[in-house]
Order: sequence, then C-alpha cells, then structure tokens
Amino acid sequence: MPSRNRHVIAVVALVPVLAALALWAFAWPASRIAPRDLPLGVAGPPAAAAQVEQQLERHESAFEIHRYADEAAARDAIEDRSVYGAVVVTRQGPELLTASAAGPVVAQFLQQAVGQQAAAGGAQVKTVDVVPSPAGDPRGAVLNAAALPLSLAGIAAGALVTLLRLRGFRAVIALLGASALVGVIAAGIAHSWLGALSGDWWTEASVLGLSTLAVGGAVAGLAALLGTAGIGIGAAMVMLLGNPFSGATSAPQMLPEPAGAIGQWLPPGAGTTLLRSVSFFDGAAATGPALTLAWWAVLGLGAVLLGGSLRARKAGVEPGADRRELSAVG
Repeated sequence: MPSRNRHVIAVVALVPVLAALALWAFAWPASRIAPRDLPLGVAGPPAAAAQVEQQLERHESAFEIHRYADEAAARDAIEDRSVYGAVVVTRQGPELLTASAAGPVVAQFLQQAVGQQAAAGGAQVKTVDVVPSPAGDPRGAVLNAAALPLSLAGIAAGALVTLLRLRGFRAVIALLGASALVGVIAAGIAHSWLGALSGDWWTEASVLGLSTLAVGGAVAGLAALLGTAGIGIGAAMVMLLGNPFSGATSAPQMLPEPAGAIGQWLPPGAGTTLLRSVSFFDGAAATGPALTLAWWAVLGLGAVLLGGSLRARKAGVEPGADRRELSAVG
C-alpha cells in the first residue's frame, strides 16, 4: 500500500479517537459533579451539633464532617481552607457559613443542600459568605477560564523551544523568561484590569508564571528526551487530563474519583488551587500545590538539560567513530 494511502487511513482513524478521548475527558467529570467527602464543618452545642451531623450523614459519602466548638472556630477553619463551609447551630436557628472564593459552585450547592434540609424541619437558614468572591468576578468565571490559556502558553513555550532547537541552558533561560512574562501579563489582566484577583499582585504573578513554567518545562523536557513526539505526549497529558480534572470550575472533591486526585497532581489543578490560596486566603493551604508545581518545573528543566547533554555527547562521539587514522607509508 502506498505511504500516502496509509497516511490517509491514519488520519481518518486517529482523529475520531482523539475526539472521543477529549469528549470523555471533559464531559465525564462535568456530568458527574457531586460532593464526595467534601470537608464541611458543624459547630454549636454538642447535642444540637450531633443532630445536624446525623442529618448531613444521610447524604452517603457526600460530606466529611469536622466538629468545631463555636462559630469563631468554624470561621477560622474556612479561612484556613480546612473546610469549604460550616453549619452553625444558634438560638436563632441554623446558620450556614460559606466561602464563595473557594468555589462558587460549592457554595451554591451547600446553600441548596442545607437549605432544603432546614426547610424540611420548618426552619430557615441564614447564609454568611465568610470569604466572598471579588466584586469583579462574583461567579469565579475569570479564575475558572484562566487554566486553559496558561496551559496553552506552557505548551507553546515548550514546543517553540523544541522546534527552534534550543538546548541546554539556552532552552532553560527561554522557558524561564517566557513564563515570567506570561505571569506578569496574566496578573495584569486578571488582577489589575478585570479585578478577578484580590491578593498580592507579585505573588499572583509568580504563581501564574510558575504554572506556565511547570507545563512548558514538562513539554520541553519530554521532547528533549523523546524527540518531537514528546510535545504531543506532554500536550495530551495537560489538555486531556490536567484541565478537565483540575476542579477549576467546582472543586476537586466535586469530581468523580480518581479524577479530582489526579488533577491536583498535574499543573493546571495545582496552579488553580494555589492561585485561590494566595489570592483569597492569604496563602492558606498553599504548600502542597506549590510543591507540586515546583517539582514539575524542576523535573522538566532537568530533563531539558539532560536531553541537551545527551544530544551534545552523541554529536561529539558519532563523527569520531567514522574517522580513519592515517598511518605513514614507507
């Protein structure tokens, strides 16, 4: 069979497979959004709090209940990102504490779930947003949409470094410089222009840049070790797993298992979680996602240096293997 015919068959077969994978990756988590061991606090007098806890446990495996002595302790837990919200039992009735900055979808779900439960008992729930979303982005749309452009920027940086044949320290400098500029530009748009972020500007820019570097380093590192095929592998990993499993539109605990856990080990998910922490919660619970991004960046850049070294060594050995030493005659 002529090679051109094989290429046609390959395209016809491969494109539907990629489309099916992309549809599965994005549609499956989105269609199964529901709480799974979602951290939720309960505070108040022991007897009343125990009753509320029993009612919440009727939602099988939906909540991971944390008990607190009073409302102040529950607020501290929300601000520390230990829980997404809390039900406080007061003399005036149940009170729901939420944090829409941690995820508007989660806050809305808690309002519906707790409100319906209280309505069944003839009570009304007062809702207090402890850590609200910024006025410039009340639905969290900008933060949710930021994961995809950052991923594309990282993929583009890694691909360009590979296609332009930058190796070794030149490739590392190019990735660092491009990621830093992406972080500054993204912070300028999301914070200064749109008002979607409310933390320290330079810290947010650093997180955005580190997220881009983690993706770019991974793509360039795979390409340095595997050749141009590494670009496709890295891009597929980020686009088909990292973005749909990131939990950016809801929360990792709202995704079907193990998608939520996988997403937090990949740059888009870790980057989104870290950006929420530094922008809205004064850096609470930022260590884990920061280390995840740092490891991706370090391993990626290390692979770039290793791949460049191996290529240079190979280029220096192969020509010498073909040389023939001239010997004196007579």
